[in-house]
Amino acid sequence: METTTVQIKRSLKKKLEELKIHPSEPMDSVIERLANMAIDEEPLSPEEIKGIEEGLADIKAGRVYTTAQVKKRLGIK
Repeated sequence: METTTVQIKRSLKKKLEELKIHPSEPMDSVIERLANMAIDEEPLSPEEIKGIEEGLADIKAGRVYTTAQVKKRLGIK
């Protein structure tokens, strides 16, 4: 295994130590786990992005209902 040295602040090292699953877990395992969590294996499709953009436009234009308004309209208490 190839290794390298990185400089990090003590406060960050403390946070990483707190993220260990067990006390003897190597720091590279902690960092690898965090890196894997940050990678999205299924990025949004163009259709999903378009839907999100349309939803945001609706919010900006005031074309939204509160939960209370929806419940009232549907007759839900």
